[in-house]
Amino acid sequence: MKTTAVRPGHGTEQALLDAAERLLVEVGAAGITTRRVAEEARLNHGLVHYYFGSVEQLLVRVLERFTDRLVERQREMYAADVPFLEKWRTAMGYLEEDRPYQKIWFELQALAWNRPELRERLARVHAEWRAVLIEAFAPVRDALGLEVPLEALVTLVYAFNEGIMLDRMSGIDQGHRELLDWIDAWLEERTR
Repeated sequence: MKTTAVRPGHGTEQALLDAAERLLVEVGAAGITTRRVAEEARLNHGLVHYYFGSVEQLLVRVLERFTDRLVERQREMYAADVPFLEKWRTAMGYLEEDRPYQKIWFELQALAWNRPELRERLARVHAEWRAVLIEAFAPVRDALGLEVPLEALVTLVYAFNEGIMLDRMSGIDQGHRELLDWIDAWLEERTR
């Protein structure tokens, strides 16, 4: 394999992360090896271990980096001075837009089932998403007339989102539109 120089301003570590992100979306974790990432990045395979220690650690770092980008976007969206209904609609649009991230998230969750050393890092990603939802729903829970504890509400919304994402990745969409339309109408009535 012929290696090439990394673009100026785009370090070796970032090139490996970019390559691993593309491969996670295209072939999934099971299809990724150190050599395959290095070939995709057009770098020497020894650099994967030098920068990340293992291909699994590289993959988790891909998830963390991707999560950081999306969490920042979500926080900005929820902090905007617009009605909650508009924020909800935007968030539901992201469920469609963010399919590459969703695939990476589920790929890494499955990888961590058999690798306890990865679970803690995935638990931190999970906690980041829960924090975003707590920040989003804490100010509107009472306004929506919801008497459910905030932690329970966040768990419900989180599980709802993951259920839709997992269904869609499996090619299932039965009832999704009806459910989303029902929630939208309920929110519209509650936020008038």
